[in-house]
Amino acid sequence: MKNKKFVLTICLFAILSLLLSSCGEKAPAGGVGGSGDDGGSVNASSEESGNAKYTEDGKRIITIGTWYDRYYVSKHTDITDDPGMAEEVTAQMRLDRMREIEEKYDVVLQYANLTFDGVRESIDTSIPSGKPDVDIYEVDLQFGVPAVLEGYSTTLEEIGLDDAAIGSQKAIETLQLPGQQGVSLFAPISNGSGRAYPLAFNLDMLTAAGLENPQDLYDRGEWTWDKWREYLKVLTKDTDGDGAADVYGYGGYWPNLLSNLLMANGTGIALGKTEELSSPATAEVFAFINTIYNEDKTARPWDNENWEINNQLYAQGVTAFWIGADWIFNSQGGADVGFEIGVVPWPTGPSGNQETDFQSLPSGNWYFIPKGADDPKLIYDVMYDWINWFDEDLSIGLSDQWSRDMYMSERNYDYARMMGERRGFDLWNYLGADFNVTELLAGNVTPDELIADSKASFQETLDKYYK
Repeated sequence: MKNKKFVLTICLFAILSLLLSSCGEKAPAGGVGGSGDDGGSVNASSEESGNAKYTEDGKRIITIGTWYDRYYVSKHTDITDDPGMAEEVTAQMRLDRMREIEEKYDVVLQYANLTFDGVRESIDTSIPSGKPDVDIYEVDLQFGVPAVLEGYSTTLEEIGLDDAAIGSQKAIETLQLPGQQGVSLFAPISNGSGRAYPLAFNLDMLTAAGLENPQDLYDRGEWTWDKWREYLKVLTKDTDGDGAADVYGYGGYWPNLLSNLLMANGTGIALGKTEELSSPATAEVFAFINTIYNEDKTARPWDNENWEINNQLYAQGVTAFWIGADWIFNSQGGADVGFEIGVVPWPTGPSGNQETDFQSLPSGNWYFIPKGADDPKLIYDVMYDWINWFDEDLSIGLSDQWSRDMYMSERNYDYARMMGERRGFDLWNYLGADFNVTELLAGNVTPDELIADSKASFQETLDKYYK
């Protein structure tokens, strides 16, 4: 089974669960930015100059290709146009900035809701043709990374920005892929805590079992795989006496489990041009996953029919440890679940180093300007000003109060922020290589078999991208 079916970034689940109701049908090919686009087109004509589109009165149309409804663009006239608007002051600042952008650049800004699958289809078909469907794409990294590696993007250096200019723009952060020249992917600046996926736990359950708070163990440098394994054994129980466990030590999304254990063991799978799947440190990761799922049976069996439930059952007291994040606590329950929740960085593996290992990977939505887009510098300038609605005042634009609230305690938040600031990068989740980890979770393949079956696919994919 291909990676695209099984390997999804966890942000996908957040986006789909929060935004599914707002996703529209894919815009017709060649119709985005024109009258067929319901994502914000304003009296657009079919008049074009190169790949650029203009309104009837000569304004350049800048179209964002995304998969959900965006606010605020030119068609919006009131902050209440955004049904999810929560903060009136910042919403008005965003809308006011939109009006300023229209006047400053003589443009109309709109979006095209391509749908999630439609974004990938548009990238793969329209950019190679030399006439991209939109002026700029908003992408999840599982789409954005392959697009950049395939050479479908325009780098910021190609539009005239050097490292100093890019570094001075405080409203954005950029992502340079390993081995790639130049930077194509950029995103609104975010709090480090938003990138973190710490290990969350039910502190009441641990306390009742006589187990020490893992946060204290981490602070003393004693939070290791061996210690976590001991905890998982104690916390996995058959509470109804039917001979089968009904409370498990761990349950959660396997891609996050894998990524975090790799980082906690000082390794990765696709860190550069050569696959690291067959490295000894990576083999230790898969052996540990096999241990908790198939030998100790302290991890709740993976439910491949219902991805979300794998990380939801913590709210019912079914799992003692699970994947944590501010958005998860917001959507599935944090302060209101009836027990105290703690979060802790992942335990350190036998080849890891708590002080130096990366503790997070980039996530969220990113922008790139496609090859073939007309006047990419104008597109970038418009987008930067749109993103920078707070005039680089990070006390406004980088407010972390929501994330702090979702993490429920200052100690929890501090761990998440630290993890987010120690960002690394591993391409394994974005390459589309054959990699059926769920077969390992089910005990149908051994760690050695999984590695042997997958390493050639990863290397072939890396060879393709790093040709």
